[in-house]
Amino acid sequence: DANRQISEYKFKLSKAEQDITTLEQNIGRLEGQVARYKNAAENAEKVEDELKAEKRKLQRELRTALDKIEEMEMTNSHLMKRLEKMKANRTAFLSQQ
Repeated sequence: DANRQISEYKFKLSKAEQDITTLEQNIGRLEGQVARYKNAAENAEKVEDELKAEKRKLQRELRTALDKIEEMEMTNSHLMKRLEKMKANRTAFLSQQ
């Protein structure tokens, strides 16, 4: 009876050691996954920061371009008015002759 119990305990010990080995392998695998996910998250944050900086830069450029367009439209409007005045003056001058 004692030999049977010893055999049983040896079997249980062997099974427990196998379970421990399996669990240790799982721990190693999971730690590797955690490291990869952490690395991926850090890279994603870095890319996000770069994209935010690029977006701010492009928004600044857009505002500058829109300001230039507005300025050019005002200049164009002013020049068109001057041209109309000059045409009117020329027509008036020609009609006086």
